[in-house]
Amino acid sequence: MRMTTHRIVKVGIMPLEQFKKRTIAIARGDYKPKKNEPKIWFRSMRSLAHVLSEENQELLKLIVDKQPQSIKELEGVTGRTANNLLRTLRMLENYGFVKLREGVGGRGRAPLIPNVVYSAAEIEVDFC
Repeated sequence: MRMTTHRIVKVGIMPLEQFKKRTIAIARGDYKPKKNEPKIWFRSMRSLAHVLSEENQELLKLIVDKQPQSIKELEGVTGRTANNLLRTLRMLENYGFVKLREGVGGRGRAPLIPNVVYSAAEIEVDFC
């Protein structure tokens, strides 16, 4: 599944307490997120920098360019161990940047195929 469209996700920075209040307000129906608001949230610039580190950005680009059909194939291209890659990919999946889908299994377990969901991220930092 090659990324054919340029999909940009808006990413926001919001302290945990403020994020909790926002989530509760949404759940109660007191607040409805606007279309142009961030879809992915981070607690701090530091956590954003950790998730979208240069190494992880390179990994995302590599997945888009090489379209690996398994973690094992990605392991060969990156030189990273499968466990290391899987840990990173699961983190990126939890934030919504990657989707891991099961491929067609031969013998044993079906391979996990990594797909990059967005082609870019736009970062919004609100100081007020």
